[in-house]
Amino acid sequence: MKHTTPLALLTAGLLATTPALAADEELRQEIDTLKQENRTIMERLNATSEMIDRQQSSAGLGPLSIGGYGELHYNNLDNQLAGGDDKEMMDFHRFVLFFGYEYTDDIRFFSELEVEHAYSGESKPGAVELEQAYVEFDLNDRNSAKGGLFLLPVGILNETHEPPTFYGVERNPVEKNIIPTTWWTSGAELTGRFGQGFSYNLGVHEGLKVDPSGSMAVRGGRQKSAKADASDLATTARLKYTGIPGLELAATVQHQSDMSQDASDDLGSANLIEAHAIYNTGAFGLRALYATWDLDGTAPAANGADEQTGWYIEPSYKLTNKFGVFARHNVWDNQAGSSTNTEYSQTDVGFNYWPHEDVVIKVDLQDQDVPAGSSEYDGFNVGIGYQF
Repeated sequence: MKHTTPLALLTAGLLATTPALAADEELRQEIDTLKQENRTIMERLNATSEMIDRQQSSAGLGPLSIGGYGELHYNNLDNQLAGGDDKEMMDFHRFVLFFGYEYTDDIRFFSELEVEHAYSGESKPGAVELEQAYVEFDLNDRNSAKGGLFLLPVGILNETHEPPTFYGVERNPVEKNIIPTTWWTSGAELTGRFGQGFSYNLGVHEGLKVDPSGSMAVRGGRQKSAKADASDLATTARLKYTGIPGLELAATVQHQSDMSQDASDDLGSANLIEAHAIYNTGAFGLRALYATWDLDGTAPAANGADEQTGWYIEPSYKLTNKFGVFARHNVWDNQAGSSTNTEYSQTDVGFNYWPHEDVVIKVDLQDQDVPAGSSEYDGFNVGIGYQF
């Protein structure tokens, strides 16, 4: 029988543990190497982040956002009214800059400053206008509130009118004369989303101030928040549905109890109802809008301005991603309550070419039909626009 001595056992144990110790040492070295590589990567990431922050700060970015749009128009329109002036004009119609600032994830500022017709001043054709300047607060994930100067939630173009986003050189005459676009006011507004694809707007703001001794066309009543008479505020509400891809359905109502801001005259309250639909599927697009005002009082009833109504329909088709054609028929009447013919109509056909998604070149033909004795402009328009 063979006996194992203690020395033999110790020797055997050392021989058995030597590979394990070597493996442990190798693993520690690998961990140390990975830790060093990780420190190096983190140092490089921190340096890159600091560099980006410095670049953004030096460029004035970070929480600050800057954008804008503009459009140049050439109008070549013959006036069919005997003795009337033609409209042959080159006009840098709008130059607009946006400025926004994110104070926190829940509080932000937004503004829009516009120069119209390039050159403003006494006896000059242009104007400098502040069209948006408000602070918005998120109340929760689905609701927010804003206060300041903002665009009213009505129509298709009033809130979204950057040139690459719509067909036609000039904005359509229905939203211009009936809604009236572009329409901005000061006040407060709640906005939010609910259900599957529904959203709402509810605002209280400065109202229109329509002169009862004039034509009482609503467009002339815009006060543009320039020392606006706030004797009588207006209330606007919109409900919008966008729950189906490509489809937008919306309706807006507005009420103002005194359209002249003066209880002593013969112009009383007014109500606006507007509804529109937008549908885009593949290359095909369709826009349709209807809007009507109802003005109370003997003054608007006397000249037919108690009813002011308009509508348009605009089918379009994109032949390629960069080229689309459209046709639009517009009808509007700021004296629809009159027994005489006061209705205007205009048909536009043309195309948009987008060399870049934010740059557009437009051409359209225009044909009008107007009441007797009014200027009737037929011809063509060319424009170039951009946004950023």
